Amino acid sequence: MSPQPQSAVGAPLSRVDGRLKVTGKALYAAEHDIDGAVHAVIVDASIGRGRVASIDTRDADKHPGVLRVISHRNAPKLPYRDNAGSNNPPGRRVRVFQDDRVLFHGQPVAVVVATTLEAAQHGASLVRVEYDVEQSSTDLDEAAPGEPTDYARGDADAGLRGAAERLDVTYQLARNHHNPMEPHATIARWDGGKVTVWDKTQWVMGTRDEIAAVFGLSADAVRVVSPFVGGGFGSGLRCWPHTIVAALAARETGRPVKLVLSRRQMYFGTGFRPSYEYRLRLGSDRRGRLTAAIHDIDAETSSYETFTEAVMGAGQMLYSTPNVRQAYRQVPLDVNTPIWMRGPGFASASFVIESAMDELAHRLGIDPIELRRRNEPSKDESRNLPFSTRRLRECYTVGAREFGWDRRNPRPRATRDGNWLVGLGMAAGVYDPGRFPAQARARLDADGTAVVEAATSDMGPGTYTSQTQVAADALGLTMRTVTFRLGDSLYPPTGPHGGSATMASVGSAVVDACDQVRQQAIELAVEDERSPLYGVPAGEVVVRNGRLHARDTPARGETYRSLLARHHRSHLEADGNYTGPPTPERESYHAYNATFAEVAVDATLGLVRVRRMLGVYDAGRIISPKLAESQAFGGIVGGIGTALLEHTVTDHRDGRIVNANLADYLVPVNADVPEVRAIYLDGEDNAGNALGVKGLGEVVQVGVAAAIGNAVFNATGRRVRQLPITTEALL
Repeated sequence: MSPQPQSAVGAPLSRVDGRLKVTGKALYAAEHDIDGAVHAVIVDASIGRGRVASIDTRDADKHPGVLRVISHRNAPKLPYRDNAGSNNPPGRRVRVFQDDRVLFHGQPVAVVVATTLEAAQHGASLVRVEYDVEQSSTDLDEAAPGEPTDYARGDADAGLRGAAERLDVTYQLARNHHNPMEPHATIARWDGGKVTVWDKTQWVMGTRDEIAAVFGLSADAVRVVSPFVGGGFGSGLRCWPHTIVAALAARETGRPVKLVLSRRQMYFGTGFRPSYEYRLRLGSDRRGRLTAAIHDIDAETSSYETFTEAVMGAGQMLYSTPNVRQAYRQVPLDVNTPIWMRGPGFASASFVIESAMDELAHRLGIDPIELRRRNEPSKDESRNLPFSTRRLRECYTVGAREFGWDRRNPRPRATRDGNWLVGLGMAAGVYDPGRFPAQARARLDADGTAVVEAATSDMGPGTYTSQTQVAADALGLTMRTVTFRLGDSLYPPTGPHGGSATMASVGSAVVDACDQVRQQAIELAVEDERSPLYGVPAGEVVVRNGRLHARDTPARGETYRSLLARHHRSHLEADGNYTGPPTPERESYHAYNATFAEVAVDATLGLVRVRRMLGVYDAGRIISPKLAESQAFGGIVGGIGTALLEHTVTDHRDGRIVNANLADYLVPVNADVPEVRAIYLDGEDNAGNALGVKGLGEVVQVGVAAAIGNAVFNATGRRVRQLPITTEALL
């Protein structure tokens, strides 16, 4: 088969849905106009642990407009059937309104349904709840960890004892919340025994399966619709209690119900990046070659679920280390369950590992990039597999050249700009991109236009645009003649929209579906005596701008429209499939980066200002340069937040989050990000996907906080082992 011309993939195209978004016509979860919809407001628990002793709803029931107040006293018992397809662990969910237990501050204990939002809000304020309070545990430092997940190779203790240089450091990483622009929201409507849910979700199929499991329904009795997601960063990767509350309230009232979490409720109604205490012991010889690494990792989880993320991965394979031991312990606390947040696991581990590597380089008097080069592995030592591609050395070289690393003075506090101490830092990053089974459907219509569908999501990276680019090239059509549809559980199933998996997974299914449709058309043409392409070998036919032609004689051909009209075909259609990575995997498949930062620190006040940042990425084939740049900038901005600003503050007396708002929980703004640049290495990685991509959305945040922290050390001589880096830590 001749390769298809590639005119859309790789082009810096604007978003196909951009006009809808800037004109306000893109409909987000709470904006769907559903006839007869009423409003629901959740009443949150005001204690960290205990039981509901009593609920007085009399004033709320009498308030004008209130239709129903639902709590565990009057809610029906739900099946909460275990479901292997659900995106919640079997049997361990928060069972809303099923008993009087309170497991964390903010847990839903009641919901008020009313004809207007104002009536529902006031009605919720009138509900009086009394509790039998139990002692809650919300402090990672004071709770007992569970049994560890272990990893080991070699003899780490012996390797550490024999090391010429040893480092023993402990880091504290604050909890981070996602804070997407769009709050989480759900509209639910029942039609007999079937329910339709308009939801903010990054996984319509997972939400569908969870609702089916909770209400004891078959999967085809649930439809989940989510055409636009206003930012997620991982917060929409599971079905949260408010979605179940909305569906329950709709069934109990017989009316469509809209439920929108407030910004405050987002801090306990959905998940978060967990806080960590991470001790790392490193040993090396005098030339900086690592001999041993011991990782002791404690992370918060909820008391009713065990949340894990890939925090061990980087420590196992980023650097060549013969002796490694890891212990990853979840610490059960009376909090809601954490969830994956951009660069999950790897972003947290990278701050620790890359800060420690920088500290080791300083002790040994070795340039930080040179130290990393000396410890570059030739294979993935954790699985004894070759790398599919690994171009970290090139990332270092390009980044150092473009950032002006040779101008860095290795002596801390040596560079000043007036009263500002100036420092440069860098860090390596790695991420293990997801690849999930996915399906897609492509239909070529008689008018020469095409529709492609898949039940994936678009929370901002540009799925509509990138998948349209892939489909257009595979079909040989222009962008304007292809429509990509997503965000509906009626479309072919896909995995979660996260983990840098969408392009490799959904994109491969889209290519497969579109290739099949194109081949159907080619076979029609070459077997048709009336076609100019009759008798041409099918493998010698390509399609460009909707016209099929012989590769070597472009004048010999015809359009899709003429072909389908002559055959009286209304359309051609095919279902595409991607089965996921090969089993067992034959290569280690990762995305990489080198991130560089320049900071200035006020010598008197300790204020840190990021001056410029650069990311260099080994992320395989770049489908859309404009979207890629947006991804990189967003990840770097998120990393700046983690490094310098974001920090959830909990009152350990009752588990209340003190700064549950955007006035007190600080995120970066434009003034915090003066100059950002991204560079992508040319190349493809064909390990397990048809497009040669690795995924970009997660790796762009990995290493950012460490690069900033290392720059702060270069500027001040102060090594900060706690995130965020605060003024107090530098005074």
